[in-house]
Amino acid sequence: MKKLFTLTGFFSLLWIISCNYTNKPNLCTLDTPWKFKTGDDLSWATTAFDDLSWGTIDPKSVWEDQGYKGYNGFAWYRYKTLIRSTLRDQKRVTDSLQIRLGKIDDCDQVFLNGKLIGENGRVIYGEMNTSGDFIKTHGRWNLERRYVLAQDDPRIQWDKENLIAVRSYDHGGPGGMFGKTFEISLTGLRDYLKIDLAATPFIFSGDTLVTKEFSMINLTGTEHFKGELVVEAVMCDNDIRIFSDRSLIDLAPHSKVDKSFSYKTNVSSPALLHVTFKEATTREEISEIVEVPYILTPESPATPRINGARVFGVRPWSPFLYKVAATGHPPLKFRASDLPEGLVINPENGLITGSLKKKGEYVVKLTVENQLGYADRDLKIMVGDLISLTPPMGWNSWNCWGLSVSDKKVRQSADAMKSSGLIEHGWSYINIDDGWEDTHDKDGNILANSKFPDMPGLCNYVHSLGLKIGIYSSPGPKTCGGYEGSYGFEAKDAMNYATWGIDYLKYDWCSYGKIAPDPTVEQMKRPYQEMKHALRKANRDIHYSLCQYGMGDVWTWGAVVDGNSWRTTGDIEDTWESMSSIGFSQWTCSSSAAPGRWNDPDMLVVGWVGWGPYLHYTRLTPNEQYTHITLWSLLAAPLLIGCDLNRLDAFTMNLLANDEVLAVNQDPLGKQALRVRKTDDYEVWARDLGDGSKAVGLFNNTEKLLYIPVEMHDLQLDGKWSMRDLWTQSELGKVRTHFEMKTRPHGARMVKLSQPD
Repeated sequence: MKKLFTLTGFFSLLWIISCNYTNKPNLCTLDTPWKFKTGDDLSWATTAFDDLSWGTIDPKSVWEDQGYKGYNGFAWYRYKTLIRSTLRDQKRVTDSLQIRLGKIDDCDQVFLNGKLIGENGRVIYGEMNTSGDFIKTHGRWNLERRYVLAQDDPRIQWDKENLIAVRSYDHGGPGGMFGKTFEISLTGLRDYLKIDLAATPFIFSGDTLVTKEFSMINLTGTEHFKGELVVEAVMCDNDIRIFSDRSLIDLAPHSKVDKSFSYKTNVSSPALLHVTFKEATTREEISEIVEVPYILTPESPATPRINGARVFGVRPWSPFLYKVAATGHPPLKFRASDLPEGLVINPENGLITGSLKKKGEYVVKLTVENQLGYADRDLKIMVGDLISLTPPMGWNSWNCWGLSVSDKKVRQSADAMKSSGLIEHGWSYINIDDGWEDTHDKDGNILANSKFPDMPGLCNYVHSLGLKIGIYSSPGPKTCGGYEGSYGFEAKDAMNYATWGIDYLKYDWCSYGKIAPDPTVEQMKRPYQEMKHALRKANRDIHYSLCQYGMGDVWTWGAVVDGNSWRTTGDIEDTWESMSSIGFSQWTCSSSAAPGRWNDPDMLVVGWVGWGPYLHYTRLTPNEQYTHITLWSLLAAPLLIGCDLNRLDAFTMNLLANDEVLAVNQDPLGKQALRVRKTDDYEVWARDLGDGSKAVGLFNNTEKLLYIPVEMHDLQLDGKWSMRDLWTQSELGKVRTHFEMKTRPHGARMVKLSQPD
């Protein structure tokens, strides 16, 4: 993408990439094209270097999307801009200049006029690092890059041209700068006062009462702030104000004021919460607007209902464990008619256990009853070579606890999976990610570290609750977190996993990249083939999850190495940009999904997440979380909860316990949704279901309310069809040729189209 410019063109480019002050005298935007070059040379940080021959790039998108697909390593960005002294004003809290550079994947160093000012989101005051050591610590790719300098910092050239140079390094997957905020400004009230609305969830009492706690925090050590705080809740559909409160706030340096309020409303109706603080002396204002979560999933009825997968795969002689997921007023009683020899059902908890010797198919009639009635449903048991006939549903420790995972946290998560009732909606796996490993002993057996003193005991405990348990490793010598990998010990590790009672293995590429630094597809297959053979000899059904981020179009060969699921993308983050770009890119691999072979766009980022040990409530808005679960269900994706199960709020439970939405994910036909229409504003996806119906998702990719149209011919449907809203579990009437649905900003609608009786 290199371009040569005439002298006239070069000066024109300088004008284009100069700071934009239009109508914003106190803000300089930096989002026009930057100069860009792959490679690495520290002279590129200096003002004397001539970048005339460099190409240009949009800083708001990673370089993978701009002609550099698959490029890993160093690259540099350069931007020349005039920093005007008009940025300064007389407001008392604007004592520093801040340079905001969105986000960078994975690592960065930032130079101003040849002097290092920042590294991986931290301001640097020392000399320039010439060793390149900064890349040895994996950068925080999901961290906003904000570098704050005092106004009298000698690295700033006021009323002169300044050079910003960014040295970026990418370890794999998407690389370089991305995001929304690229600007230079003075710090202001917003940078010193924080309205913290994310520290606690919204609390719902019944169908009408909403309660919220939040904090005002003074981040300065010297400034004293007084002013008025206004809190208002406004209905999204009609702009009616349903709550208003005004109060005086007095914040001493490093102090915090906690606030709480409640109001009555229909909790299924979307609303916006406006919180505004006006400082008394300067009259400056800061405000936050957040979506109030809204509950669409109806409560489970008191009468019995059977949930979860309708088909279950097992290999001959492997231990059989299937929990009949059922809701209804307790106590419930469970029966299974025509259960094949070798299996038994516990009538108290619905656990089917045992083993089956011969290949074949069996149809079992499940019955659940309580004092109010009964429900029955068929379960097809398929004994053969293929397992995981529906996508796995469960929990993984990584997006919550990261490397701080422990035996105690895993047991608590298993307890919460059961006590919360999620187990009765089909959620079954409790998976330990990286951070449990110690080393291999003299006999080649993998040992757990001190955080996991009794791995067999932990597995037994999880199984006793009716749940399954997973583990993590790497085909390389070390895991992503630097713990012991499986390289050279594959057979021993697989046998130990089976002996402990493991049901799921996430096998993460990580340090295998040092063994095969520029791998061909055959080299990518090799370590996964090795573990495939080891797992097959272990005589236990272990779901095999290939985690190598989609390299070499893994969906085209993952089944060859016996993968049950395979990651198709890099790691997800709890932002709209990350979740939507990952989810909506899955159309490229739709045809590869089938029973026992699932495309995996990574784990769920709802609830309290944080990658350990400190958690925060997801940055996805309620609308975006509806999109997340709707899209992942249509994609037949593995559903692995990434949050702290001990802090499940009502809204997160509403997302995870809608049995009609989950039934789409678990549909036994196993077809992944296809994108049937895409515009600049919206997308429509549709999935064929085993009963002859279709599940349809409507997705609003804008920040405004849309009425999204759907043409029945796009769905390849003729005649009259009954339409049901799966989130509200309500009938919407019949359609023939066309329908449209009101869809909220970054939100989704999900319907099922069935032929009328």
